[in-house]
Amino acid sequence: MIILDLNNRHGIITGAGQGIGRALAVEFGSRGAHLLLVGRKESTLTATAQLVEAAGGTAEVLAQDLTLQGSIDRVAEAVGSWATVDLLVNNAGNVRAGRLENTSEADIRSMIDLNLVAPLLLTRALLPRLRAGADRDSIVLNISSGIALLGIPFYSVYAATKAGLARFGESLRRELTGTGVHVATVYPGATDTDMMTSQNAAASPGWERRPLDDVITDLLAGLEAGDHEINTSPEGGRGMQELNTSDPMAIDAAMAPGLADLEAAVRDHRSI
Repeated sequence: MIILDLNNRHGIITGAGQGIGRALAVEFGSRGAHLLLVGRKESTLTATAQLVEAAGGTAEVLAQDLTLQGSIDRVAEAVGSWATVDLLVNNAGNVRAGRLENTSEADIRSMIDLNLVAPLLLTRALLPRLRAGADRDSIVLNISSGIALLGIPFYSVYAATKAGLARFGESLRRELTGTGVHVATVYPGATDTDMMTSQNAAASPGWERRPLDDVITDLLAGLEAGDHEINTSPEGGRGMQELNTSDPMAIDAAMAPGLADLEAAVRDHRSI
C-alpha cells in the first residue's frame, strides 16, 4: 500500500481564503508546509496565512483572479524561486444554481473558466516543477464535487465543470504513471462552508451538510493512504451515487416529485 508523506510540503492552494481551501492550508501548515495561498481577496488570504503560521507552517499570499489573462503565469512566477514545488491543490471554484435557460452567459463562462479551465492551465504550468520532486511523489489534488457523480437538477453547468475536472484528473493520473506525481480527486458532498450559505436545501433529505472538519479528516486520510479517488460525501449520498450508476432512471423518478421545491431552495445559490 502506498503511504503518502504529507509533511513539509511546498505548494500552492487555490481558493485558500475560505472553506475547504483554508482548512486544507491549515492542515498542511500543521505538518510544516510552506504554501502559496491564491484567491481573489487579499484580506481573506492574509487571515488564512495567519492561521497557517499559528499551526506551524509558513505562507505567502497572492491575490489573483485565476480567470484573467496572465494570472496562471503570475502564480508560476510566484514559486519560481522555490527549490521545491511538490503540492498543487486545485480548489478554487464557484457556483450559480438555477434553470439553464435562466443562467446568464457570463455566469456559465465564469463557472467553466474557474472550475475547469484554470485548474487545467495551472496544472500544465506547474507540471515541470511537480515532476522534478526529489525523493517522494508530488501531489496534484483536484477538488471536484459529489455532483460529478450524481447530476442534480438546476446545477447542470456546475456539474459539467466538476465532472470535467474529475475526468481530467483520471486521465492525467494515467498519463503521469511512473513520473512521481500522485493525482487525486476529491468528491465532497454538501459541506458546511460559506459557499453554501445562499443555498436553502439543507433541510431536505439527501442535502444535509457535513461538518467541514469531518470532510477534511476523511480527505486527508484518503490522501495519506495513497487513494486516487476520495469520496467524502455522506453515506446516504453515496447510496444515491451507486444507484445512479446501476439504475439512473430510478433517480430521475425519485427526484421528479420534488423539483419545484428543490428549484425554490437553490435558486439563490450563488458564489460568483
